[in-house]
Amino acid sequence: MIYPKYPDTFWSFRHVLKFISKKATFPPLGLLTVASMLPKEWNKKLVDLNVRSLEDKEILWADFVFISAMIIQEESAKEVINRCKSFNKKIVVGGPAFTTGFERFKDVDYFVLNEAEITLPLFLKDLQKGKLKKIYFSTKRPDITKTPIPSWNLINFKDYATMPIQYSRGCPYNCEFCDIIIMNGRIPRVKNEEQMLNEFQILYDLGWRDSVFIVDDNFIGNKEGVKRLLPHIIKWQKEHKYPFKLFTEASVNLADDEELMGLMSLANFDKVFLGIESPDVDSLKECNKILNVNTNLGEAVRKIQRKGMQVMGGFIVGFDNDNEKIFDSQIKFIQKVGIVTAMVGLLVALPQTRLWNRLRKEKRLVKISSGENTDGTLNFIPKMDKEKLIGGYKKIIGTIYHPKNYYKRIEVFTKNYKQTAKGKIKFENLISFLKSVWFIGILSKARLFYWKLLIRTGITKPSAFPTVIEMAVEGAHYEKVSKRILSSN
Repeated sequence: MIYPKYPDTFWSFRHVLKFISKKATFPPLGLLTVASMLPKEWNKKLVDLNVRSLEDKEILWADFVFISAMIIQEESAKEVINRCKSFNKKIVVGGPAFTTGFERFKDVDYFVLNEAEITLPLFLKDLQKGKLKKIYFSTKRPDITKTPIPSWNLINFKDYATMPIQYSRGCPYNCEFCDIIIMNGRIPRVKNEEQMLNEFQILYDLGWRDSVFIVDDNFIGNKEGVKRLLPHIIKWQKEHKYPFKLFTEASVNLADDEELMGLMSLANFDKVFLGIESPDVDSLKECNKILNVNTNLGEAVRKIQRKGMQVMGGFIVGFDNDNEKIFDSQIKFIQKVGIVTAMVGLLVALPQTRLWNRLRKEKRLVKISSGENTDGTLNFIPKMDKEKLIGGYKKIIGTIYHPKNYYKRIEVFTKNYKQTAKGKIKFENLISFLKSVWFIGILSKARLFYWKLLIRTGITKPSAFPTVIEMAVEGAHYEKVSKRILSSN
């Protein structure tokens, strides 16, 4: 089982890893779960190319090579496929890159597409009969209460910064640019409370004592289910002395539900990613982000921050309704609200989305998406002049990730932020802090802002000190990635 390499992006957090002595941010949850669906008598190995290289002897050892990938991993996946085919190995693939674009992978033997709980048993049944087909697909949505525990024994926990767990699949909303409903549908399916506590307990029993990412498309897509689950997590966390800090993805209507925010805070959530997209109402209407249209986005972010959760925001420029004022509007909003981690990208037309189909009808599609919306490239013809759009995008990145503005956002954030998450300060945290003193406080051009932030936080809000250190470390990563984007053609 091989997990292809991620390129250096905002989400890779590659430049943070040296501060925390880790090799990768997350292990491949999909492959680890698939491993548990395979016959128990099979011998299994997993190679995560984000952690280490793949050796020829490992390819020679295998009867089958299983690969799962996101679109952004396509280049690495093709390299792996070519290398394994040179050894005449049978290759089985699945995951988002293949489900929406299997025709781009010519040398794959078997495609097991859509959700593996449905299609993998079909593949295994035909394998037993000796009558395998090229492609296995299904529009059925599995009951994920029957999804097995991932095969954590295939990885070394010490290699990773965060462990992923899935609670639900699917999102009730229908944003034009999003491929979630293609992959997982619009009706969120959830695991039961006992199942989730079992997954928490297994990670705990295996020795994990760090952050856990609940990787749902929209954690609060099924609010009733979440509200049933959270009291159980709160009780479990309290009984185990809060071993996990949790973070997830959600929609902005989280801010409308005081009870839900309170429960998440008590369950030890300290971060949440929101798809804010744009401060421009016409652009939100264009992409069908209706939930955001009637929301005071700035106040929504502040409400969540006051509940002890850092808001990580996703933003997009390049909508048909965007004009040249959008770049300054995005900068102003991000800075004013204090969204420290602001993932701003160019609009991307992902395969099979409503946006993809619309642009294809309008003959505006240019090429397949790289799966990365922060590399400064477009895969469609925009309404705005292309050079102005890319130039404006680079202006946003160059502005918000300049150390002066980045540290200003941390200052705005800490004024509004109320620390609620619990957790012990570990030896690794001290090492990370000392590394930040050396790499940022002494060697970096951001050192003046770094020391001002630390002194100000120590005096005015010492409880937020670990959080701002983490943000300073992440800032070093964002600065490097933004420099790459600004230098791209």
